[in-house]
Amino acid sequence: MTNSLLNLLHLTDPTLPIGGFSHSAGLETYVQKGIVKDTESAKSFIIEMLSKNIHYTDAAFVSLAYDAATNNDQTKIMELDDYCNAVKLPKEMRMASNKLGLRLLKIFQPLSDNQGIHQYANAIKTQQVIGHYCIAFGLLANALQVSKQDTMTGFYYNAAVGFVTNCVKLIPLSQQSGQAILFSVHSLINDLAINNMQPDEEMIGLCSTAFDIHSMQHERLYSRLYMS
Repeated sequence: MTNSLLNLLHLTDPTLPIGGFSHSAGLETYVQKGIVKDTESAKSFIIEMLSKNIHYTDAAFVSLAYDAATNNDQTKIMELDDYCNAVKLPKEMRMASNKLGLRLLKIFQPLSDNQGIHQYANAIKTQQVIGHYCIAFGLLANALQVSKQDTMTGFYYNAAVGFVTNCVKLIPLSQQSGQAILFSVHSLINDLAINNMQPDEEMIGLCSTAFDIHSMQHERLYSRLYMS
């Protein structure tokens, strides 16, 4: 018996103090424009974000980073971090990913005596790479001996919880409606996790253009509650 389940729960805890509550990932723009305005539109937004955006960007990077850590391939890890930085077109999203990644490492690096994690942290410190949340998540899950499929499932679930929480606050929705949305995407999360066990690197960066545009527009909203 290992602590892998507890490690996964710790890594994916929505209350983990990395600043995730400060970011809406573009949702705030959708709400202010009246596009996401009720339970139905919120559910549609979350499904599209998980399956059409995160699936081909952050989740794919988690999967590939996990494999690179398994193979102790530091060159690949650094390439993935650069690749991740390149496909995040909105400035706020790049900055958010960097901040979350740095804070995640700050929490778990001292708790994990793993050479690969130390090398990645040092590469960030020496400015060889930016340091992105999804890369750090994949490396840490591997170091904490969480299985790859559980890692992918946990990553998608954590993203879904974040979107639900933000929808409840911004639209607003009732807590019951938010939990109903989260429950309804369980099967989708399971399917996406399985499908992204071996991601097609040629498909990385395939995402919703509207998402990038609305994320860019967030910088210039008249009023904002979130940093992204």
